Amino acid sequence: MGMEANDPLPFAVGIIGNVVSILVYLVPSMTFYRIYKKKSTGEYQCLPYMVALFSSMLWLFYAYIRKNVILLVTINSSGTIIESIYIAIFLVYAPRPTRILTIKILLALNVVLYLALVLFSIFLTKGALRVQVFGWICVTVAALVFAAPLSILVRVYKTKSVEYMPIHLSIFLSVGAIAWFLYGFLVHDWCVAIPNVFGFTLGVVQMVVYACYRNAKKVGGVEEEMKVGDVKDAFAMGPELVEPNENPTKDIIPENKDDSPV
Repeated sequence: MGMEANDPLPFAVGIIGNVVSILVYLVPSMTFYRIYKKKSTGEYQCLPYMVALFSSMLWLFYAYIRKNVILLVTINSSGTIIESIYIAIFLVYAPRPTRILTIKILLALNVVLYLALVLFSIFLTKGALRVQVFGWICVTVAALVFAAPLSILVRVYKTKSVEYMPIHLSIFLSVGAIAWFLYGFLVHDWCVAIPNVFGFTLGVVQMVVYACYRNAKKVGGVEEEMKVGDVKDAFAMGPELVEPNENPTKDIIPENKDDSPV
């Protein structure tokens, strides 16, 4: 067992973080069930799931070199498996041009870049420095994943409608961020704790915005519909956003619009 098992408090908090994060990972399952039933990816994007897989893979390697952090291994192993299943389903039902582009991005991000970062840490750093350097790489990626839903706040403000921001998901993400912050604090791992401060802050902001606009009337004609299954966690410690694209042939990379995810 890891060092968490020696102290029941961080172990209990980490278990809560695992449970909440797995629930958030499973949010898009209905989206992929619809893809399976329709035998088509439609207007859905795959890039956020590849980023989520990339993040989980990075944290898995971090847990390997950090040693004795079994709960980081369990949640990110689960994330790696779940995201891989989502990507596999997408590849099966995506049209050929989309499938080819998805595979290219997958190889570039999840194979080439991932191996480059791992090899960099192995050959150019040692011991505690290796853990520190790779930990901050993970922090950077986690912060970027947490930042993704900011575009939804802009959309809610413009449309005066919270249909794009399911409140229960914001609550789950906030609870998960609290759990992982406390876990990182209790095991003295600031690379785990720090990004979740941002995650919790964003969760609170989302809930405040929801409270402000939940009874407001929608402004303007909004043709896009955001489904609950299209919003999810990119990583065990951060949310990620999937928005339908207007053009099915561009369902890998979002259009360059002001309210597109960053």
